[in-house]
Amino acid sequence: MSELWRASEHEPLAGKEWREEAAEAAIAAIVSDAEAAYDGTRWPWHPADEQDAGPTAIYLGAAGMVWALHELGSAGWEDAAVAQIDRYRAKPDFPEFASAASYWMGECGIALVAYRLTGDAGLADRVHELVLANLDSPTNEVMWGAPGTMLVAEAMLAWTGDARWDEAWRTSAERVVAARDVDGLWTQDLYDRTFRFLGPAHGYAGSIRALANRGRAPALADLAPYVLRDDALANWKPTVDSEPREIRVQWCHGAPGMVATLGDLLDEELALAGGELTWRAGPLAKGSGLCHGTAGNAYAFLVLHRRTGDELWLERARAFAMHAIGQVEREREKLGRGRYSLFTGDVGVALFLRHLLDGETRFPTMGPFAS
Repeated sequence: MSELWRASEHEPLAGKEWREEAAEAAIAAIVSDAEAAYDGTRWPWHPADEQDAGPTAIYLGAAGMVWALHELGSAGWEDAAVAQIDRYRAKPDFPEFASAASYWMGECGIALVAYRLTGDAGLADRVHELVLANLDSPTNEVMWGAPGTMLVAEAMLAWTGDARWDEAWRTSAERVVAARDVDGLWTQDLYDRTFRFLGPAHGYAGSIRALANRGRAPALADLAPYVLRDDALANWKPTVDSEPREIRVQWCHGAPGMVATLGDLLDEELALAGGELTWRAGPLAKGSGLCHGTAGNAYAFLVLHRRTGDELWLERARAFAMHAIGQVEREREKLGRGRYSLFTGDVGVALFLRHLLDGETRFPTMGPFAS
C-alpha cells in the first residue's frame, strides 16, 4: 500500500481500552494545564511549531486557544480575547503574508473570537468590515480567503440573527462560486505561488463545506483523476499535481480531511474507502492534534458513524481517541508542559474528545454553527 500512505509517518495503535472517564480526565487535565500556562499575554511556544513568534490568530495563536477553552467550559477569557486584536495589529503572525481580513491567520478571526466572548457591538462591526474586505482575496480557500470569512459570516448570523450577516454570507458565496475553475475546482494564489489544493484547509473541500453548511454547495466536481484506489481503500492527492512522495493521510491533506469535511456529500462507497484507508494507516506519528494529528484524522470516523450508523466507526474513533490521549501525555512528559495551539496542540485533542463524548461531528471552526 506504499502508494497510498507511508508507514514511517504513522505509528501502531496503542490498543488501550476506551473509557469515558479517561476521556473526561484528559479533557480536564488539558484545560487545567492551558489555564495555568497563560502568562497574562500569551502561551508558551512549542518547538514543533517552529519559531517562537508569539502568535495571536486562530490557527496557531492565542485566539484559537481562547476559542477552544471557551468551548470547553473554561471561563474568564474576555480580556485575553480582546487583547489579541491589539497584539495582532502591532505584530501580525505572518507579516510576509499578512491579511488582516483572514479567518484563521488574521484579525477577522481574532475579532470573531472576541465578539463571541463579549458580544461587543463595535467588534461585530469590525468583523463585518473585515468579511467584506476579504471578498476579493485571490487565495480561494478557508485559511486566508473568502471561503473562510464566509464561515465567519455564518457564525455571526447564527450568534446574532442580524440580517446583515445573511447578506454578507450570500455576497461571499457568490464570490466563491464565481471563482471556481471550469472543472469545478479552485486555484489558490497563495504564498507567492499558485496551487490547486483539494483538502479542507487550503482547497476544494473547505470551500465546498463553507457553501454546504447553508445548503448552497454546487454539484461536486469530478475528483476521480486525483483519487488513488486499491480495492476498498482510497486516498486523495494534496493537489491536482502532487507526486506520490507528497501523499499524506492527514486532516489538512488526504483521506481523513476529505471524509471529515465532505463525508455527507461524497459517494458512500468512496467515503468508506477513505475511512478504511485512515484506519489502516494508523495514528499519525507527527502528533495528536487536529490539522495533522491523530485527533483530526478521527473526525472522519465520527462522520462515517453519523452517516452509516455502523458502530464500527465509533469504535475506531474511540481507539484513536485513546491513542491521542497517550500522545498528549507522552509529549507533556518529554517537554514538561503542553502544546498550546488550537490546530496543532492539546486543546484540539480536548475538543475532539468532548465531541466524541457528546455525539458531535463538527470539526472545530468549520461549522455549521449553532446559536
